[in-house]
Amino acid sequence: MSKIEQNREKKRRAILDSAKSIFLSEGYSAASMDGIASQAKITKQTLYRYFPSKIQLFHETLQQIGANYNDRSSQHLALQDAREALITFATEFVQFHLSAEHIATQRLLIAEAAQAPEVVESFMSIGPNDTRHVLETFFDERFGLTRSERKIELWLGMLLAPRSGALLGLAAMSKAEIEQHAIEATDLLLASIK
Repeated sequence: MSKIEQNREKKRRAILDSAKSIFLSEGYSAASMDGIASQAKITKQTLYRYFPSKIQLFHETLQQIGANYNDRSSQHLALQDAREALITFATEFVQFHLSAEHIATQRLLIAEAAQAPEVVESFMSIGPNDTRHVLETFFDERFGLTRSERKIELWLGMLLAPRSGALLGLAAMSKAEIEQHAIEATDLLLASIK
C-alpha cells in the first residue's frame, strides 16, 4: 500500500471513529458533519469527499461496528463439532448484542426511528440477513436441513432475549451467564432437530 493510500485509509478510519463516537453519544439527528469533521481533525470539505452524505457515513459506521463480529462468527461455525460450533457462535452472538456499543446503537435506532426512519432502513440493510444466510448454510451442510429459517429465527430470538433487559438498563450478564444462556438455547435448538 502506497503512502497516499495509507494516509487515505488513516483519514477514513479517523472519520469513522469520530462518527461512531458522535452518533452513539448525540444521536443521528443531533450529530453534525461539522462536529464529526472537527473531532476527526479534518475539514468538512475533506469529510464530504470521503462520505457525500450523513446517511452514507452512518451506514458505513454501522458496517464498521459489525465487521469484526461477522469475521469471528464465521470462524466459530467452521469448528468440526456441530454443537461446539453453535455454542461458540451463540456465545459470541450474545456477547456482541449485549456489548455497550451495540446497546447504544439499538437505543439510537429506537430513539431516532420516528424522526429519521432512514437510520433504521440503513441498519436493516446490513443487519441480520448475513447472519441468517451463514446459519442456513451451516444447517443445510451439517444437519441436512433445507428449510431451517424458522428454527434459526426462534434460536436467535432465544439468544437475544436478554437484550431487552440491557436496553432498559438492567445489570449486565456475566461472561459465565452468557455462556450458560448460549448452551441452554443451543441445546433446545438441537433437541428440536433430532
